[in-house]
Amino acid sequence: MMKPFFKSILVSGLMAFTLLAGPVVLPGGEVRADSLREVAERVARQNDARVVSARVIERNGRRFYEIRIMTRDGVVKTVRVPADDRLGRAGG
Repeated sequence: MMKPFFKSILVSGLMAFTLLAGPVVLPGGEVRADSLREVAERVARQNDARVVSARVIERNGRRFYEIRIMTRDGVVKTVRVPADDRLGRAGG
């Protein structure tokens, strides 16, 4: 059985690799070429952090990008960016 710490590192690495690998296919077959990846990269850059995970969520008919990042200090933060906000106003 894998220890939780190593499992989380492995999962984080796989998620980051998947995130950087290419297009994202959303539920319903909609393809959003690089928008999730671009937002995740921008959030990480703005916070001097690395991406742990990124996903698209929908609440009350509105779509958001939920980006989890880990700072250099090892602090994990969750940043939510409205999907229609593609001009870089993401912050954490």
